[in-house]
Amino acid sequence: MNKNDEVEYCNLELRFDRQHIQNLIKDLIKEGYSLYWSENENVFLISVRTGRKLVKLRFQQIKGGYKLVGDYMIRDARLSEWMEKLIGDMRGHAVVKRFRDRQIIIENIMFGEVIRLVEISGYQQRVLFQKGPLLTDQELSKLFYSVEGEERIRQRRVEVDEELDRLNEALRSKDDSLITACRSKLALLSRELDLLEW
Repeated sequence: MNKNDEVEYCNLELRFDRQHIQNLIKDLIKEGYSLYWSENENVFLISVRTGRKLVKLRFQQIKGGYKLVGDYMIRDARLSEWMEKLIGDMRGHAVVKRFRDRQIIIENIMFGEVIRLVEISGYQQRVLFQKGPLLTDQELSKLFYSVEGEERIRQRRVEVDEELDRLNEALRSKDDSLITACRSKLALLSRELDLLEW
């Protein structure tokens, strides 16, 4: 990453316990950052100085721990690397936007893994990577004329049923990260079923 690059972290879904936050503070101090922190009954705030800027990481108190909330624009390469390692280690969810010259690269991360990578240049948008069950036109044609297509439809319907059960459990237990993950997976499965059944 260039020093001039800006990286924005949005829709973060990272969960921590108190000990983990204390370890994060130690890690940032070891990395040489100047920081301070404060806390009230709702929020634990860590303010990290990067050059002349101050990045305020907000950890909202939730049942059983804390959740990193908010959107963060970071110009410091080391802090960006640290944030990305954190998302990966915590198997978190995020939308990461990298701004370079006249180009934006957008990464959709789920469970610490990039599931979609899009490049935007001017008015043009290109999908560089898409993880998941989406099929090409050739694959769809081949499936249409084979029994494999019927089998795949049956498998996807079973997967949808299983995912709906998982979503139901997540809604009962009020597990926000699992609810988000289930809904995303259901959207991908529904899209593939639409293409297969069309």
